[in-house]
Amino acid sequence: MPKITFMGAGSTVFAKNVLGDCMLCDSLKDDLDIALYDIDAQRLEESRCVIEALNKKYNNSKAKITVYCGVENRKAALKNARFVVNAIQVGRYDPCTITDFEVPKKYGLRQTIGDTLGIGGIFRALRTIPVLEDFAHDIEEVCPDAWFLNYTNPMAMISNYMQRFTGVKTIGLCHSVQVCSRQLFGKLGLSEYDGNSVDLIAGINHMAWLLETKDKDGNDLYPLAKKLAKEKNESVIHNDMVRYEYMNRLGYYCTESSEHNAEYNPFFIKSKYPELIEKYNIPLDEYPRRCIDQIKKWEDRKNSALSGELEHTRSEEYASRIFEAMVTNTPYKIGGNVLNDNLITNLPREATVEVPCMVDGCGIHPTVIGNLPTQLAAMNSSNIFPQLLTVEAAVTKKKEKIYQAAMMDPHTAAELSIDDIVAMCDDLIEAHGDWLPKYN
Repeated sequence: MPKITFMGAGSTVFAKNVLGDCMLCDSLKDDLDIALYDIDAQRLEESRCVIEALNKKYNNSKAKITVYCGVENRKAALKNARFVVNAIQVGRYDPCTITDFEVPKKYGLRQTIGDTLGIGGIFRALRTIPVLEDFAHDIEEVCPDAWFLNYTNPMAMISNYMQRFTGVKTIGLCHSVQVCSRQLFGKLGLSEYDGNSVDLIAGINHMAWLLETKDKDGNDLYPLAKKLAKEKNESVIHNDMVRYEYMNRLGYYCTESSEHNAEYNPFFIKSKYPELIEKYNIPLDEYPRRCIDQIKKWEDRKNSALSGELEHTRSEEYASRIFEAMVTNTPYKIGGNVLNDNLITNLPREATVEVPCMVDGCGIHPTVIGNLPTQLAAMNSSNIFPQLLTVEAAVTKKKEKIYQAAMMDPHTAAELSIDDIVAMCDDLIEAHGDWLPKYN
């Protein structure tokens, strides 16, 4: 088995999922060579203990596991890797996520997640892309043929930078595609179609569209789903109201959750209409709450996990299935984030889009979709241009590109004046300090 390098291995739960999956895969587990890399020694050691425990329990300790801590050991971690999994978070919850939420609040700008688009997504990308630039230089030097599997958000921006400005073979991966129709049918009580539908999904990360969903006999499942979703939105408060409203108004369901999609447009989080927060059950400041909860949950489970008292069943993450498909030349279909090489013809070609891809021993082969319905292309385009401007800002180091990215963001532009947007960006640049490079 070729070498797998996991960047950001201090993300213990996610490392457990991806690498634990490999240890449950017959074609991978016998000859695993795993490099764990992080800059946080304590978290890296915790991950090593967990992965070693999985290796012992499920793989008779057959995998070779090596840890590499610190920038000075990064090249060694990457050397001769065939697969590089990226799961870093630059600046963590404290201080950077806190900054991404608290500074905009002073201007009256509220967010839910802030990791994909919006002002939070923009600044997360601006502090992450410089680190990815260093990763790319090392990969090009010591493992130039490696596939880079990006799981770090903002997915579209990070993947777009790697695909356009480096020579690294990059695929962006997210779990929202594989659970999309399952969530739709499961929450509508249509359990007979939960996991049994034939779907076509395409768009951009966190806003890809369920273009088709059919039963095994080819019958369109959308009419029933739309009817039930409209009735549910009109009768009860629940946690998927934004996506149901998408379906009602735009005609299609989308991949990522309602709390995410509430902030990708100008429709739902509006200071002039505060009643919409309750009407659509929108959880403002959701991501900071999740971070606090996840930190507490890990502290509660850490001792048992580190002592080897842990279980693992193969997750829905694509990574191990990509490894398996490439190593064994067994085709496997995924939803992947790739450069738009005329795949979705009414979206910009320089954008990163999320489309069905076939993986095999020759690589990753995206599917040509053609035109999206016009309203869906408009929604995607409203997100794509802030993404592209953010990547331009990271590459050129020009402040004006940061301002322009924020000005084009649908939610930010709907709430703030241009002067306030510029002032807020300046405040965020100052607050993030050394987490950002210098901008001119």
